[in-house]
Amino acid sequence: MPRQIVINQCYGGFNLSEQVKTLYRQYTADIPRPAHWYVDADVCRDDDCLLRIIKEVGLDAAGGQFSKLKIVEIPEDVDWEIKEYDGVEWVAEKHRTWS
Repeated sequence: MPRQIVINQCYGGFNLSEQVKTLYRQYTADIPRPAHWYVDADVCRDDDCLLRIIKEVGLDAAGGQFSKLKIVEIPEDVDWEIKEYDGVEWVAEKHRTWS
């Protein structure tokens, strides 16, 4: 089964609508987090709960201001990371580097 990851597809950066943030906090209220934890910055982009909420509200309603969300599917066994340029994101496979 492919892994699904939420990314931003426009300039401005990844952020979520207030509706998605509220639902996410409600659905995950029993998970302890540090006081400085933020849904936009700290949520795992492949989080099952986040993906479920985004699918429920729809991609157009899920993104915050200056954000256009997309769900990307990649093979389950890929070690991945999100790369970005001026807020536009893509999923890249992690590679080892030395210098």
